[in-house]
Amino acid sequence: MLDGYDVLLRDGGIARIRPLRQDDREALHELVDRSSDRSAYLRFFTGGRATAHAYMDRITGPGYAGHALVGTFRDQLVAVAEYIPSGDGSADLAILLDDAVHGLGLGTLMLEHVAVDAAAHGVRKLVADVLAENRTMSNVLRDLGMDSTQEYADGNLRVVIDARVTPRLRAEIEARDHAAERASLDRVLVPRSVAVIGASRDPSSVGHTALRNLIAGGFDGPVYPINPSADEIAGLIAYPSVLDVPGPVDLAIVAVPAQHVLRVTRDCAEAGVSGLIVLTSGFAEAGQPGAEVEILRVCRGAGIRLIGPNCLGVVNSHARLNASFLPITPTEGRVGLVSQSGAVAAALLERLDVSMFVSVGNKADVSGNDLLEYWEDDENTDVIALYLESFGNPRKFARIAGRVGRKKPILLVKSGRTGAGDRAVRSHTAAAATPDVAVDALVRASGVIRLDSVHELIDTARLLSTQPLPAGRRVAIVGNSGGPEAMAADACEAAGLSVPELPAGLIKARGNAAVGNPVDLTADADAGELGAAITAVVGSPEIDAVLVVYTPPFGSGLEETRKAIAAAATGSAKPVLACVVGHDGVIEGHVPSYAFPEQAIKALAQAVRYAEWRARPLPVHEEPPAADVESAKAIVRDRLREEPDGGWLSPAEATRLLRCYGVDVAEAVPVHDADAAAEAAARVGLPAVLKVTGPVHKSDVGGVRLGLRTAEDVRDAYQDMSARIGAEMTGAIVQRMLPAGVEIIVGGVNYPTFGPLVMVGMGGVTADLLADRAFRVPPVDAATARELIDELRCAPLLHGYRGSAPADVEALAGQVARISRLLEDLPQVSELDLNPVIVTPDGATTVDVRIRVAPAQAPPSPLLRRLR
Repeated sequence: MLDGYDVLLRDGGIARIRPLRQDDREALHELVDRSSDRSAYLRFFTGGRATAHAYMDRITGPGYAGHALVGTFRDQLVAVAEYIPSGDGSADLAILLDDAVHGLGLGTLMLEHVAVDAAAHGVRKLVADVLAENRTMSNVLRDLGMDSTQEYADGNLRVVIDARVTPRLRAEIEARDHAAERASLDRVLVPRSVAVIGASRDPSSVGHTALRNLIAGGFDGPVYPINPSADEIAGLIAYPSVLDVPGPVDLAIVAVPAQHVLRVTRDCAEAGVSGLIVLTSGFAEAGQPGAEVEILRVCRGAGIRLIGPNCLGVVNSHARLNASFLPITPTEGRVGLVSQSGAVAAALLERLDVSMFVSVGNKADVSGNDLLEYWEDDENTDVIALYLESFGNPRKFARIAGRVGRKKPILLVKSGRTGAGDRAVRSHTAAAATPDVAVDALVRASGVIRLDSVHELIDTARLLSTQPLPAGRRVAIVGNSGGPEAMAADACEAAGLSVPELPAGLIKARGNAAVGNPVDLTADADAGELGAAITAVVGSPEIDAVLVVYTPPFGSGLEETRKAIAAAATGSAKPVLACVVGHDGVIEGHVPSYAFPEQAIKALAQAVRYAEWRARPLPVHEEPPAADVESAKAIVRDRLREEPDGGWLSPAEATRLLRCYGVDVAEAVPVHDADAAAEAAARVGLPAVLKVTGPVHKSDVGGVRLGLRTAEDVRDAYQDMSARIGAEMTGAIVQRMLPAGVEIIVGGVNYPTFGPLVMVGMGGVTADLLADRAFRVPPVDAATARELIDELRCAPLLHGYRGSAPADVEALAGQVARISRLLEDLPQVSELDLNPVIVTPDGATTVDVRIRVAPAQAPPSPLLRRLR
């Protein structure tokens, strides 16, 4: 926890939870003095405060055996919670809250953090003694989300809490976090009053534009221009400072020079402002992160949510709030849009109708994660679109998106697909698992629709915000032009969609029309004929989606045809989209239209894949595979003690580490000369395998010899390798030759930002050549591992290809699940290759392993509610 975490309270306020320090003693005594007699009695079971003061001296004194956390609110210490281990796996639990913060959810937050910390220190049960009359505390403990029992004795209630993490605990924490996020952002996105600090009379200035946009947008709350040199701006009374306005301010828009932003932020904190939008640039993006950090520190201390700095602002179309300096007025729609780039945002807003738009800029505080939480329940938002340049907390993004995506589609364009760096001397997995691959794995598991361009984002958002989801992959193509319809059919096939033959007699058309699928009504067809054909295919149970292809100006002309398309699509339970050749847009407000057939099919294919993901049942929680985690941690610690900057484990160390997790590894005998190699071969059994140690990629230097039938063959092979490879060869290992099977690679990497990533692919010497790989973000249980394996192009080889016996896929899936747990437990494992894992009908055995360790901090528990 280091110096602690900022946390959101039930009402959207901000507190901080951190470890107790000895210098907190005075503040703790002040907390006791502020507490009511009733609160002191309920906590300490005695009247007066002498016991409470003695307790504060004890927990801040030398020899304190417990673990304590404190909570601060508006820079004042207002809570303390502790657990004291009893030595038998249990610990006594207690908490004291300032009366002023009762009802804000801080007590629950403190208990969550204490419980997670206790479990991490081996505590299995937390025991709290509560006065029977203290119903508030007994209810808090009961509703925490952890399994517990309650017993009454001598007028007191003893609550025994199981410290293990349960699905119910995860769900309760997630729900509380969600409610707090919404409460905190309400102040920014639906303010009752707005101040524009830096409002100017100069029409070309940012502050003037923001003020004008607020007025022109029709915001119906008070608007306060702040300018110490003006009495009136844009017809409104101006004020010297936000401290001088006559009423409360929910939201302040800051458009002053960078050197004044911190002073203005302090004024806003003093004035009780709830939200801040800093339009000003010149902070982290300009190499000045310190000032940005200090601004955020002031905001957090005052409970202010901050958007920016270096942003365009915020738009809430339904609340008539245009708190931005955009040169255009966004059109009201059903898409919630986040952009980290102002230029991209401007381009999107010219073409996309939005419910809300947030330009997050430098993302000092509010990020895409926060807005996903907010828009999950927003009745005006049907689709969420994100343009991001970076992830602040990618694992949290995955968790939130996986939940929100079950209700609303999330579209993502993330810049920076390249830049893997030089991986030439690293493992197969590290070379393949680039940061962009990590993003793909992260979003895929969460159901997020990742797109390659802003144009694709617009196309897909238009479809998903106006049409129902398709129930399947069967597409009917109806139009007046054979060429574009054929292009659409080709695009369907390339995208994995089908264009089935339509039932005979479904389409009534002129004699020269083609009524199979695509349906070509010819250029002579009028708007009525086209509309009738659309209605017919929409009603067919053989079809899941309809694409209308119209080439103007034929038939009844552009306007009449557009009206006919819109009328036929109205009320359809299936998606209807159009390709009006050369024209992008939305027809009559509800039928998305694309200039070219390929655009339309790309958008439809994304909708189909999303609908299929959403229709899948929620994953069932599986307990992770058993493991000897403490022994595994000791192996890693020992290696890092010898190599503080990190390095590769020896084959023996790597094997021991894998066996801590139950991974089946073939016996390997390390050797350092030819005679020892021959002796080892006789011991493990012949035929034998000899593998060099030292080079990362042994096969590239001729460092693997298979099928050595005699001990003498092994001796000769060692001597030959030693002569050819030279000093890079640090020894070798000898194994018995295993029966032939399917060679698979199982690997993993740990990124400081993204965390662990698991890979499965075609193994052996073809691992890099064929690049047949699939990735997932842990946790990966056996069921998910089976899905991962089946994504591989080589999967048929495992299931009995061309009469061969099926391999033991369950054993392979078990290995993948064990590696997933290893990577989560040990963030110091930076790279890992099991290559190959030989999968036979009788099991899955790792015959070669490479593991690299490096210093790394364990990530915070996902159960700890916190602001990043």
